Amino acid sequence: MALSAREPYGSIEGQPEPRRVTVLGSTGSVGCNTLDLLERNPRSFEVEALTARSNVARLAEQALRHRPALVVIADERHYPALKAALSGTGIEVAAGREALLDAARRPADWVMAAIVGAAGLEPTLAAIERGAIVGLANKETLVCAGDIVMRQVALSEATLLPVDSEHSAIFQVFDSAHAGAVERIILTASGGPFRTIHPSQLHSVTPAQAVAHPNWTMGAKISVDSATMMNKGLEVIEASHLFPVAPERIEIVVHPQSVIHSMVEYVDGSVLAQLGTPDMRTPIAYALSWPARMAAPAKRLDFANLSALTFEAPDAERFPALRVAREALQSGGNAPTILNAANEVAVTAFLEGRIRFLDIVPVVEGTLGEIPNTPLATLAEVRAADGVAREVAERRAGAMPRPS
Repeated sequence: MALSAREPYGSIEGQPEPRRVTVLGSTGSVGCNTLDLLERNPRSFEVEALTARSNVARLAEQALRHRPALVVIADERHYPALKAALSGTGIEVAAGREALLDAARRPADWVMAAIVGAAGLEPTLAAIERGAIVGLANKETLVCAGDIVMRQVALSEATLLPVDSEHSAIFQVFDSAHAGAVERIILTASGGPFRTIHPSQLHSVTPAQAVAHPNWTMGAKISVDSATMMNKGLEVIEASHLFPVAPERIEIVVHPQSVIHSMVEYVDGSVLAQLGTPDMRTPIAYALSWPARMAAPAKRLDFANLSALTFEAPDAERFPALRVAREALQSGGNAPTILNAANEVAVTAFLEGRIRFLDIVPVVEGTLGEIPNTPLATLAEVRAADGVAREVAERRAGAMPRPS
């Protein structure tokens, strides 16, 4: 399992002093939801540090509200504006990559790793290296460098708690003491906004349509990943690192209502599932208060009035990203790193109107096919593979016909 043998905290109600929390990526959807929960429990938590990539206005507002010791803006161009906004507050302000890593290394008890994409890998690893409890909302960290990260978790005696709703669900019902009794893991997927539209309509999908998720409120990148179902492919890779289950026993089922967040099937035929309304504050609250539970404001399920729960197999033709992601997992080595980097480039190109929605997966698959497969043993090798993949993907995206 992802957890170390460290002695965990006691219950929220009984802990002797507030838990210090750092939020890496505080201005995104997960970061904002985390701070919402902290604010609702002021006697249980204090904020150590907040970081953001470029959203100065929101970061400054959060800093004034939560009074962290440190705030960091990753994009150094925004440092003067952030410094001016927090002048006279006594809050330390810093900018750049090294400052971001310093924020991750500060002596917080618990770190939320919510930086989107591969950019979150090094800060997350910095928190792990000092043995922190890390809530992992950045699936790309394990996709890019899963073996390296999990090896460091064991070496540092860190605690890694999954925050993605699917992996949190699995974690809550996975019997780690009897992992051999697990027959399969079943990741549920909403199917995104294009599950039922005619395939011919996918040629003209716009970014605005792709980010309009039917159930969840998320950032643009992950919303597009949900529309292509690449997010589910990335989650299969993440689950293969978090749980001691062979990749071929990690399955995907489309569940449009997003009530069951994932399931674990055991050898006796029992299937355990975690249910709830689609609200990220539920898995965040579970990770924040683990091994206890804390109150969260998510709307409660009304079973008497709940619509039917339906399930279907994912459409392999409509969602080729699932095949491409599984092939990358099977290939191993640098393939998952290339997959993630190329996907980030392709999604950005789509959101900027440079390629069509249906070009995203071909850009990714073409990039994987162009770069030879090699093993990755160090963080430097991960960075190099990521960089090469981005260059190739940018070139391939540029060669695509521009949308009319």
